Amino acid sequence: MPKLIVGNWKMNGLAAESLARVEKLAVAVENDSSNNFHMVVCPPATLLAPLGAKLKDKAIRWGGQDCHAAASGAFTGDIAAPMLKDLGCDFVILGHSERRGRHKETSADVAAKAKSAHAAGLVAIICVGELEAERDAGKHESVVGQQLSQSIPDTASPENTVIAYEPVWAIGTGKTASDDDIRQMHAFIRGKVGRMQILYGGSVKAANAREILHIDNVDGVLVGGASLKPEEFMAIASASKLT
Repeated sequence: MPKLIVGNWKMNGLAAESLARVEKLAVAVENDSSNNFHMVVCPPATLLAPLGAKLKDKAIRWGGQDCHAAASGAFTGDIAAPMLKDLGCDFVILGHSERRGRHKETSADVAAKAKSAHAAGLVAIICVGELEAERDAGKHESVVGQQLSQSIPDTASPENTVIAYEPVWAIGTGKTASDDDIRQMHAFIRGKVGRMQILYGGSVKAANAREILHIDNVDGVLVGGASLKPEEFMAIASASKLT
């Protein structure tokens, strides 16, 4: 199965620079001969419409970084899953550690959002991961297991749900989980979610992408800062080649 390479741009990017970035990526993907990955970019909501117009007939797909659990309503500042679908999105990232931590989102909140995403025809990328203190205490599997059981709704299937394992202590810190850490956790998650794709996220960059992408049960990567650099993001995607 081709690897899934997802770029989370977070709260970065204005129109001119971002459209130039995605145009450069689209050309690079078109010229890539490996055919061993699918690329998704998740920009800020302000960029979804112009970016979608640029990517309409290209190989890159796009998605949102969050959605509300309700399909519509008096929720100032929020964005609904049907709105993302209306903008051509195929994916939405849910339960990222920055949402769980800074916005106090619970796993129940994530499950409700995922259910709404599924109803709108979106693939939900559900993020899970432990804090450094939880790993040091040997609680990483119990923490992630609980997040999985409480964040994945009964509407989930391998066709509409992707799991992203992001150890919180390795997001934006420059730290990366060891190969053994990734292998063990992805095997644990596989036992919980079956055929759903499982991504690894946490300071993924061109220098470590090949090693990570060829670990058992790693079906792709969720990339933060490096996805803002077209050459590096493309190098990460190209690292999915089998040889």
